[in-house]
Amino acid sequence: MAEEAARRAVAELPLLRTAAGPRDREGWAPRLKEEYRALIQYVENNKRADNDWFRLESNAEGTRWFGKCWYVHELLKYEFAIEFEIPVTYPSTAPEIAIPELDGKTAKMYRGGKICLSDHFKPLWARNVPKFGLAHLMALGLGPWLAVEIPDLVAKGIVQHKEK
Repeated sequence: MAEEAARRAVAELPLLRTAAGPRDREGWAPRLKEEYRALIQYVENNKRADNDWFRLESNAEGTRWFGKCWYVHELLKYEFAIEFEIPVTYPSTAPEIAIPELDGKTAKMYRGGKICLSDHFKPLWARNVPKFGLAHLMALGLGPWLAVEIPDLVAKGIVQHKEK
């Protein structure tokens, strides 16, 4: 069911066309505009579906991103700071999202709080370069990761609600 919801969410996202990363001075601005359009569309779609779950902003160059994400489990909202940088080889290489406060709390995470996306998401990203962008990273990377990991971390007592 969650997989079908993710497919529907991604089907509603615009695919990106510009194959440019931060090192491409001519192509990066158009790519960044496409990224923002897709992210805005994704957030608007989520709000319409009553599934608003993250906020993102970037530095002026669009190379460093940060914000908040949240996951509601058993009617309690768990909120986390997120951050990532655009790799120099973007869009060929997907960004690595970090949730610093969860660093070392789950095996599905690398040093620095970077979430593990290698088994499922990175092959999908590789097949869809340059069509996938940051909205796809959130929808197919961070969203499913939170849905699997947060309930498990809560059940193990590793993550506790802020009000407890």
